Amino acid sequence: MRTNIELDDKLVQQAMKLAGAKTKREAVHAALKEYVQSQRRIAAMKEMFGSDGIDPNYNYKAARTGHAR
Repeated sequence: MRTNIELDDKLVQQAMKLAGAKTKREAVHAALKEYVQSQRRIAAMKEMFGSDGIDPNYNYKAARTGHAR
């Protein structure tokens, strides 16, 4: 999809450097990809919120002795 947008040149240069991108397009693509991945991680964490996050079969006593599963 072709889109024309105004971007902050300093910010784009920083993003290009951090992403190792040779073009603005590569930098924007890398930034969008990272944004989508981070939102998925956040959604997964929100889904876990309120759950114990611990396997109900976890044996903390066995973990102390090094025999945990």
